[in-house]
Amino acid sequence: MYVPATLALPVTPLSQPGVLATQPPVGEASTHPVPLRTALHVRGADLDVLAGRSATITGTLMPRLAGRRIVLQLHRRRGWRTVADTHTGARGRYRLRLRLDTLGSTAARVLFRGDAQERSSHRRLGLLNVFRLAGASWYGGGGTMACGGWLTSSTLGVANKTLPCGTLVTLRYDGRTVRVPVVDRGPYVAGREFDLTEATKRALGFEGTGEVWASR
Repeated sequence: MYVPATLALPVTPLSQPGVLATQPPVGEASTHPVPLRTALHVRGADLDVLAGRSATITGTLMPRLAGRRIVLQLHRRRGWRTVADTHTGARGRYRLRLRLDTLGSTAARVLFRGDAQERSSHRRLGLLNVFRLAGASWYGGGGTMACGGWLTSSTLGVANKTLPCGTLVTLRYDGRTVRVPVVDRGPYVAGREFDLTEATKRALGFEGTGEVWASR
């Protein structure tokens, strides 16, 4: 009797026990490159400047990446705003400069946005302070203050003729900075804007009369 031959079918080898044999989907790579981790180092940051002059920030984008865009951002009411940018040099070094004309103190940071190959990174710088020159003197002793309270040798504050009581002002002198309230009225000498209390004078290392850097 004639029996037709059965075609042999290919045999798929079984996976080892406990091992599931899988294949990556068509068109999908089996491995994903991991973006390179970066870090922004700050070598120098001149954050206390007179109005009309420039703040300067220098540093390095590690691991010493060249040709990358670094931005300086200031924090405004609606979030971080880019105000200056530059590109890193051959060894990843950067230098940012920004001319400042508006008085005040603003949080600042440097940022590298990154891309598919490199992770983003940022570094907070602290407050960027813009000052103007103001004539000042100091006074001590006791007595009541125009804004209330009793003046002592430990009272931190300033006297000013027009600023509302309690207004905070930032003063800088010889590399030292204090932020103190208006606590009294004065001075009443032409060319002087602030009278520093004895404690404020000591904190700044201020002597006699002269000019201080002032901001709000």
